[in-house]
Amino acid sequence: MSSTESETPTSEVTSTATKPPAPLPLLGRLGAFCARHPVWVVASWLVVLLAGLAGRNVVGAVYSDQVSLPGTQSARGADLLKASDPTAGDPSGRVVFHVGSGTVSGHGSGMADSVSRLAKMPHVTAASSPVTSSDGRTAYTTVSFDQQIKDLGHGYKGTLDEATAPAEADGVQVAYGGDLDSIVRTPQKDAVSEGAGVAAALVVLLLAFGSVAAAVMPLVTALVSVGVGMGVVGIVAGSVTFATSAPTLAVMMGLGVGIDYALFLTTRFRQDLMDGHAPEQAAGRTAATSGHAVLVAAVTVAIALLSLYACGLSLIGKLGLAATVAVLVTATAALTLVPAALGLVGRRIDRLHVRRPTAETGGDHDGWHRYAALVSRHPWRFLTAGVVLLAVCAVPLFSMRLGHVDDGADPAGSTTRDAYHWIADAPGPGFGPGANGPMVVVVDVQHASGSSAEVATDVSDALRKTSGVAHVTPLRPSRDSRVLVGTLTPSSGPQDALTSGLYTELTGRTLPMAVRGTGAKAYLTGSTAGQLDFRDLVTARLPIIIGIVLAAAFLLLMTVFRSLLIPLKAVLLNLLTTGASYGVLVAAFQWGWGDKILGLTEPVPIESYVPMMMFAIVFGLSMDYEIFLLSRVAETWQESKDNARAVAVGLSLTGRVISSAALIMTVVFLSFTASPTVVIKMLALGLAVSVILDATVVRLVLVPSAMLLVGKANWWLPRRLDRVLPHLHA
Repeated sequence: MSSTESETPTSEVTSTATKPPAPLPLLGRLGAFCARHPVWVVASWLVVLLAGLAGRNVVGAVYSDQVSLPGTQSARGADLLKASDPTAGDPSGRVVFHVGSGTVSGHGSGMADSVSRLAKMPHVTAASSPVTSSDGRTAYTTVSFDQQIKDLGHGYKGTLDEATAPAEADGVQVAYGGDLDSIVRTPQKDAVSEGAGVAAALVVLLLAFGSVAAAVMPLVTALVSVGVGMGVVGIVAGSVTFATSAPTLAVMMGLGVGIDYALFLTTRFRQDLMDGHAPEQAAGRTAATSGHAVLVAAVTVAIALLSLYACGLSLIGKLGLAATVAVLVTATAALTLVPAALGLVGRRIDRLHVRRPTAETGGDHDGWHRYAALVSRHPWRFLTAGVVLLAVCAVPLFSMRLGHVDDGADPAGSTTRDAYHWIADAPGPGFGPGANGPMVVVVDVQHASGSSAEVATDVSDALRKTSGVAHVTPLRPSRDSRVLVGTLTPSSGPQDALTSGLYTELTGRTLPMAVRGTGAKAYLTGSTAGQLDFRDLVTARLPIIIGIVLAAAFLLLMTVFRSLLIPLKAVLLNLLTTGASYGVLVAAFQWGWGDKILGLTEPVPIESYVPMMMFAIVFGLSMDYEIFLLSRVAETWQESKDNARAVAVGLSLTGRVISSAALIMTVVFLSFTASPTVVIKMLALGLAVSVILDATVVRLVLVPSAMLLVGKANWWLPRRLDRVLPHLHA
């Protein structure tokens, strides 16, 4: 008996002629309804698209990468400083002036006029006198504000440009650095990346289907759903401040999963048409089967992304929320818009084609069945080879260094990069690489046993003797004399490993030893200190996220497939995939192996929250392919109770479409490595590597070999547990 006999047109036609079709479940009825009323459904989605895009423009979305870190030593220092001198902790940024030749003093009138105008800008409390480098070519003024700089909005950059216009007119170059980056950096639209991803996806779809309509339909429906998702994210951003990378992440996720979901549904629909079903019936059957898999996959991704809130850091949680919105919108489109489009096209889906359309499988002796037979003869060899390959890719993971990618890694020609390098390359106190990441020393002397002067001397001496400290200003009392305040300049840049080590040394040993026995308490605060505290928090809470995602995925898969070993295997294999993608990320960015390809000028640390984000996203996406493959394997298992045959049929029915879907998602993600934002480059490369590894090594090698080795035990579930677990049938 053919392993795909139930899938052949003759078999289907005969069965439908001799007995009435079984009633469709809820998702099937929804799909059939959308196929019966395609015009209304498509029109509704277009109206929602226009409303979402219009709403996004009306609310005035605000994006910022600033984060609150209550309870950390940098936050305690900032709170002390603010309580002692309300103006000392005002948000501030730098306006940097530079000349290619001569000195800035030769353009004194233009600079003086600009500094005067900066001080008079709305919400500015002060603009300091310019600090000039030893060679006289660079100077900067610190501009303080009465509110968070991010709240001023990106339109405030025009006000800055007007204020600095006299200096530029006098031949002085001007750039903005420090915390001003939150308003001079606009959210990246990455239009080139998105266009390249869409074009590459279209080529893959044409090669996979051979049909123009079948290739264009997943792409168009995905683009509509991404547009709606972006509208929703933009509207939410009117009241919830997302990170600047949130819109790009949402597009990247929505486009990738949107095309994949539509691809799986379209493939199943075409197969049902070939099997003799009417278009409306085929759309209903597709929604009931592949649509159910889409729903489970989307819920898995959403759970993984929303688990990021468990880290307690709103910046990361909101990134997960933005991506979740995109995924849920695309899943909704897959369950409604795609069946409507399929019903609208109907049997005309293969009318225009670049090659002869083919069914999902060619039968018992197709290439996928032969491959499954090969794996069944050598399961241990395939399993060992796959595990070794992933383990080798994961080796660099053990040297991962988390940190914050500083402004020096911004795109060439950007104002933030110019400001960074003008200060880093200039000589003199207040300049050099560490001047881009100074730390504020705050010493609480309210309960000190000795005099403030003695404490100041002890702390200053200890700091100056610490290796890696370039300069320390004298510690001076605040207005109310409750704290001592000074500025420490490291000898290395903010993202350097030396700065990270210096911070650990200062907070863990130097400062505590300097004030020991005096009753005083010393802290480091400022942007660089906050970023390093943020890194430490993320590192400490990553195991919590991993635990939540693993537990949620295990429970969901156990409930769907009624098995203990299948979800356990999925969890372990996906951990291998994640580890391998981490390793590639370290080699490409931290080791510098991918600098030229990725458009970077130097190796950079792994952005502190990228591993946490990647784990949630990678785990969710890898479950997509796991669910689509195992859904087909489980269907055959329920019919035949033959594990080897179930694995072979599952591979045969999904091998081509999973490979195509993975290739599409990979090229979409890789296209975003052209983004000027380094964090987006990291996420894009990491996700692309994880998807291709998951769809090839894991899904085509490790899963079938492991399932063949385990045999019927794959489907074992204790009866008591089976009775307790709910039955998820949509």
